[in-house]
Amino acid sequence: MTTEPRTEPLTLVHSPCPNDTFVFHAWTHGLVPGAPAVDLSYADIDVTNGQAERGELDVIKLSYAQLPWILDEYALLPTGGALGRGCGPLVLVRDAGASVAVAPSALTGRTVAVPSERSTAYLLFRLWAAAEVPGGVGSITVMPFDEIMPAVAAGKVDAGLVIHEARFTYRDHGLSCLADMGEHWEATTGLPIPLGAIVARRSLGAEALGRITDSIRASVRHAWDRPEDSRAYVLEHAQEMDPGVADRHIGLYVNEFTADLGEDGYAAVRGLLTRAAAEGLVPPVPRERLDPAG
Repeated sequence: MTTEPRTEPLTLVHSPCPNDTFVFHAWTHGLVPGAPAVDLSYADIDVTNGQAERGELDVIKLSYAQLPWILDEYALLPTGGALGRGCGPLVLVRDAGASVAVAPSALTGRTVAVPSERSTAYLLFRLWAAAEVPGGVGSITVMPFDEIMPAVAAGKVDAGLVIHEARFTYRDHGLSCLADMGEHWEATTGLPIPLGAIVARRSLGAEALGRITDSIRASVRHAWDRPEDSRAYVLEHAQEMDPGVADRHIGLYVNEFTADLGEDGYAAVRGLLTRAAAEGLVPPVPRERLDPAG
């Protein structure tokens, strides 16, 4: 059975964060020869996770933690995502001073803000808290990621789980890092940290999925070879982020795994979902379902 070629543009959604705008700039701006036309929108990760679950778009940047709920309809692509080392989510609290050490047990029964209940950050947090927070945390509040640090600083929540550029700026908000979820993950598994995935609708067909993969990979290569092409675009969507912070953000989250997940990347994804399923946190995922053709 063949899939009829489509004439309308593919619908694509990703965040306005520097790593995503950097990666997808060449494709979405017609700089990748032969790439399919695309209709682009931007959304926070909590929104894109929901869009994927509802099957609303063709190509989506979402959390790896969302995969168990959407792999019947969407295929994981081996390029364009966020996965690496030393780039994990952080648990932040108000700064009590350099002489005061805050232990993970301080979160027992406390309120923690998270960017999405289906985010990889929250899944990593749950795995960490099960081992490090006796009695468990109290309530969980979902907030857009850019609202979490101000909420912690204002005392609206006891702690916040942050992602993206917050790793570079949390001290500016008078906050300190209680724990690094990536350090815990790497120490206990030896694997890189899977954060954000790129998926595409299976019904597009194998040929289209291959073309999308090739287009994203070419867009990544173009971004690395000619970073000046995307500079203004990245900063335009970086939510008033300091240009130096945007550069550090890209340097941390766009790496060899962005070009291709490779053996270590797929091992990390399988490891995360297998471990989470064993803890009853996500439905089990058949190994073959993580293959783009599976």
